[in-house]
Amino acid sequence: MKEKILITGASGFLGFHLIDAALKRGLDVYAGVRKTSEITHLSQFPVKLVDLNLSDLNQLTKELTDKKFSYIIHAAGITRAKTAAQYNVVNADFTINLAKAALHEGTSLKNFVFVSSLAAAGPIDNLKGIITESSSPNPVTSYGRSKLLAETRLQELSLPSVILRPTAIYGPREKDIFMFVKSISRGIEPYIGSGDQQLSFIYAKDMAEVAMSALESSDIGPFNISDGNSYSRYDMANYLKHLMKRKTLKFHVPSNAVRIFAKISEEFEQLFNKTPVLNEEKLKELTAKNWTCSIDKARRELNFNPSFDLEKGLAETLQWYNQSNWL
Repeated sequence: MKEKILITGASGFLGFHLIDAALKRGLDVYAGVRKTSEITHLSQFPVKLVDLNLSDLNQLTKELTDKKFSYIIHAAGITRAKTAAQYNVVNADFTINLAKAALHEGTSLKNFVFVSSLAAAGPIDNLKGIITESSSPNPVTSYGRSKLLAETRLQELSLPSVILRPTAIYGPREKDIFMFVKSISRGIEPYIGSGDQQLSFIYAKDMAEVAMSALESSDIGPFNISDGNSYSRYDMANYLKHLMKRKTLKFHVPSNAVRIFAKISEEFEQLFNKTPVLNEEKLKELTAKNWTCSIDKARRELNFNPSFDLEKGLAETLQWYNQSNWL
């Protein structure tokens, strides 16, 4: 009999790749979704849908007791919210609700993999350093602090679990970095500010594979996850221009001007009860000097060997964008 795995956030970009990887591992996949989720793209997969209410501990406990999952990968969360309290509720409280439900007598969970974020560790304010798991966490946004809170509370539970801290994830179906890809395709190469930056990335397929490896780990982590490389702020655009055979108009918008625009956008969107893609908090992450991280611990403990560097990952991503008429 196949072992059962529950993947939350299954309707999202990363969820799609997690489902694909889990099915290739021969697991019986249950996709945790909401009633309002767009799930037509999941119809290609032989998965069972589970309507989860992460705010309801009793409902979660019943689902996990009835289904008897062997594994859970918790990838659900929010990256945009109006307040720190909203981030904490969704990214921390809901995570702990699911973890507590998994602890209930009658469940059969072997491991709980939590997809946190490198934002929980926070960036480095110089170009020479590198983020390690032993670095003192210094998240610069409410999002990062909510992920760190979830990690801290999860480690207080007697639940077999693993914490993964991926850097910026990109690949087929991703929409945020895609905005930059689309801009490059149109010959426009914008940057915020003019200072140097060191960045890190992880391709979605590699992220899904390390999540599968984490299912068998007895080390809670946390584990930093990237492709193991450090990139300048211009490397992504340079790879894209080469792959698309494009020339661009490169320009730098002053950080203060972008900050004013973000503040106005935030206030405007609040009138319609929406959260803008770019806000003052997000700017702190986008303009941080150094997001380079060490993956030595993941290599050693999770046998993590990324298959894609940024150039190779972008080539495959662009192929998908073109075939799917996104570009």
